[in-house]
Amino acid sequence: MKLYMKQRVFSWGDKFDVADESGNPRYYVEGEVFTWGKKLHIYNTSGQEVAFIRQEVWSWMPRYFVEIGGEVVATVVKEFTFFRQSYRIEGPPWQMQGDFWAHDYVMFDAQYEIMRMSKEWFTWGDSYALEIFDPRNELLCLAVALAVDCAVAQSQNNNS
Repeated sequence: MKLYMKQRVFSWGDKFDVADESGNPRYYVEGEVFTWGKKLHIYNTSGQEVAFIRQEVWSWMPRYFVEIGGEVVATVVKEFTFFRQSYRIEGPPWQMQGDFWAHDYVMFDAQYEIMRMSKEWFTWGDSYALEIFDPRNELLCLAVALAVDCAVAQSQNNNS
């Protein structure tokens, strides 16, 4: 299954629309404005919050918690490296590899690919394509991809 995330341009805070490969709306993502640390709410098409992403403000390296059903199910942590970005996922037994500067990466477990994410270039606002190989992982994959995007954006802002 594929999901397409499109950031809304000219809006306060982070806002993304998420559609399936047929163009049908699946989720809506809205960030909080004027908060300590990044906070994103993921809503389904009925307007119910289905996931929440929050940044730990007082940590050495960027750390984002993914909550589903009020429970932390994954943590995305930027690892300390000198020449390239690297992220670790705590919670599910998943690993990530890829080019985080270009927003192209693969998430996998010991046997299978879980998700592929790639940034689509030359669009208004950020746009991403997510290929998720097991529909049961759809929401968690979306939330982890958003957390990684937040961490990459934070790193790029800190370096400029």
